[in-house]
Amino acid sequence: MLSFLFKLANDYELEHGYRANILYLNQPHFEQLQEALKEIHGLEAINKILGMEIVLTSDCKQPHLAWSPVEHAQVVH
Repeated sequence: MLSFLFKLANDYELEHGYRANILYLNQPHFEQLQEALKEIHGLEAINKILGMEIVLTSDCKQPHLAWSPVEHAQVVH
């Protein structure tokens, strides 16, 4: 999972000229990410390590990235 996300982030930055700051994941992918980063505790710590906010959505079949000018956006369910 981490190598896939690293490549995704690298490709995004090469294509757009700036780094993504939002990572969209579905629940199973988020669980894979948590397993890969099991030594990192808490969502804030994972966000900090990745340098992105994580948005969980059931509409997302594959992880994808975006950029938003708003830092630390709050997701309302």
